[in-house]
Amino acid sequence: MVAMLRAHSKRILVVEDDPMTLEVIVEALVQAEFSVQYSSNPKEALQIIEDWEPHLVLTDHDMPGMSGMDLLKQLRARDNYVTVIFVSGRKDVKIKISALNEGADDFVDKPFRIEELIARVRVCLRNNDIHRELKDKNEQLEKMVDIDDLTGLYNMRTIYDRIDTELARASRQDHNVAVIMMDMDRFKSVNDDNDHLFGSFVLQEVGKIIKNAIRDYDFAARYGGDEFLVCLNDIEVSAAKGFCERLRSLIGNHEFKDGNSSMYLTCSLGVAVAKPSTKIDARDLVREADYALYDAKDAGRDRSVVRELSNSDAKKSTAS
Repeated sequence: MVAMLRAHSKRILVVEDDPMTLEVIVEALVQAEFSVQYSSNPKEALQIIEDWEPHLVLTDHDMPGMSGMDLLKQLRARDNYVTVIFVSGRKDVKIKISALNEGADDFVDKPFRIEELIARVRVCLRNNDIHRELKDKNEQLEKMVDIDDLTGLYNMRTIYDRIDTELARASRQDHNVAVIMMDMDRFKSVNDDNDHLFGSFVLQEVGKIIKNAIRDYDFAARYGGDEFLVCLNDIEVSAAKGFCERLRSLIGNHEFKDGNSSMYLTCSLGVAVAKPSTKIDARDLVREADYALYDAKDAGRDRSVVRELSNSDAKKSTAS
């Protein structure tokens, strides 16, 4: 139930089964210019939390159907941190200690003074801001660790885990996963005929081309040197082949030009496609894509080779 919503204010959910206490708390929070929703049902409150993502939850300890402690435990199992303040008439010190040990941010006794409750809410919200800021910075640091500085694509630190995740999802949802290994042809000539800054520029441009070519739910990484890896999710074999040919054309027709240096380059691609029933993990799937890349190189470069992995793990290759 919605009491009052104010734009750009902190969101607070009140979970309280006593109508008089609920009315007093909601009115005080609204007067303090918070955005407020409320519920007398903890299970309904969980859905509100899921949909509305409040910054803070004020909850009683004893409620029908689910206790405030049960609600707290479910909230602490979530990734998004929600500040929790208990407002309770229970005077048992053991209950307070248990709530705080389980992750409650504060415990306010009933009856309470409105001014003190609002002050405690504001203190907890300041701590919430600090927590969210630290979480954002940690996520940024994680992203920096995962991203290759030169190309802007992922590095290989977490790629195998990501592919294993996609293989598990593909098995559940009955679709294919394709892994592509791509290598720039005769890249050594780029550095031999130009300075190494131009070689870095070429890799940077290739990273941009790949990033623009993949869908939002696909991902790509710099495998090392001038090798790249692309993971395509929920894709048919023919579409994976078509993607390789489009990417090969995009790179082959791109003029790599920086200052006085300019050249055209080609690439070779190997793709391994795992069907939902194929028993394979990320490392073996990447290895199969690498074998297909070797086949493309051996066949003369500037082409793509597909390895379609059957249910029995037999391999069938097609090239163009």
